[in-house]
Amino acid sequence: MTSEQDRGSEAPRVASYQADPAEVGRVLLLYSGGLDTSVMLKWIQERYGAEIVTLTVNLGQPGEDWEVVTGKAKQLGAVEAVLIDAQEEFADHYVLPAIKANALYGGGYPLFTALGRPLIGKLAVEAARQHGCDTIAHGCTGKGNDQVRLEATISTLDPELRILAPVREWQMGREEEIAYARERGIPVKGGTEVSPYSIDDNLWGRSSEGRTIEDLDAGAPDDVFQLVTRPEEAPDESEEVTVGFERGCPVSLDGERLGLVELLERAAEIGQRHGVGIVDHIEDRIVGLKVRDLYEVPAAAIVLTAHRELEKLVSTIHQNNFKGALESQWAYLCYAGLWLEPLRRDLDAYMDSANEYVTGEVSLKLYRGSLTPTRRSSPYALYDRSLASFGESGGAFSQHASPGFIELFTLQSRLAHRIRKEAK
Repeated sequence: MTSEQDRGSEAPRVASYQADPAEVGRVLLLYSGGLDTSVMLKWIQERYGAEIVTLTVNLGQPGEDWEVVTGKAKQLGAVEAVLIDAQEEFADHYVLPAIKANALYGGGYPLFTALGRPLIGKLAVEAARQHGCDTIAHGCTGKGNDQVRLEATISTLDPELRILAPVREWQMGREEEIAYARERGIPVKGGTEVSPYSIDDNLWGRSSEGRTIEDLDAGAPDDVFQLVTRPEEAPDESEEVTVGFERGCPVSLDGERLGLVELLERAAEIGQRHGVGIVDHIEDRIVGLKVRDLYEVPAAAIVLTAHRELEKLVSTIHQNNFKGALESQWAYLCYAGLWLEPLRRDLDAYMDSANEYVTGEVSLKLYRGSLTPTRRSSPYALYDRSLASFGESGGAFSQHASPGFIELFTLQSRLAHRIRKEAK
């Protein structure tokens, strides 16, 4: 596809924040170093004649060589290649609120990508201001969630910045992208990218989608899982891990006090080894599609399971029943890209309050993909062994009080049953 053809097929602007080609001067490109964003770097230069500043954000993506990524950006013509290590901020201000909210979208997705996008959007706005950019470009497609998350964040934080989404405009397929890259000397690993799937990952999890994953009649392809050991190949020996919490925040692993980033990394390593955290999920996207995603979330599986178990121990039945409904709303707002929505911050205030006494330890047994709570302890446990033991009486609870309680507790239900029976 030539630049002349590009100019002749300009997509209409339907939002106030979309970039006007005539006004694009300096572009901040969210850059991963992969095929899409590398092609994008050259394409924007050719189409708009713009200077490009790249921004790469480290959120704990495993196996990345950040010097190689930024070096590639400069090689392809970026005037500046900015790298930000945001792991601590991501863990403390994005993942931790999700832990307190037991956040799982659709009952299975721990929101790792959804949590990362508003942080990347915030950092992009800050970098654009710092480096004199009038436009921010990203590599999201027109049918995904990430375009919503990034553009909502950027346009909320700085309505004056304009946004480019080249993949929504250029209409190139994968083979055309590879051909474009070869024509312009853009390095392509072995002629194609390493994985045939669309991959996104950070310290909270990894997703794979597309290609054969879309076949609902087939199991997960053998080549998908690059992070978690398949359960059938995991060690035939269980391992117990103990997670310690203070006010809902994970603070220790097996008795060793750790910062949140290191704790999540170690939990991920343990889970990976034992095949824990594989999720095969049908998901409702914001744009109306249903998709199949395969997730590898070993750290989230361990930490969220332990957190929920501790909440069961220290919170009342009414707190636990009520909190679940708010957790679903929190997860939806995060998933839908509404991180800056005031309601989410209101919910955060409740989650902080609900976690005030979520302090203690939970032990979990990991074995070939399974995760089983084995021990729980807390100074705030609402549990009295003497009251819970059958066959014992006395103390603060008298079993002789039960008949009166039962009669009053079931009064309305019994009366309603009798009246409706007589009415028939």
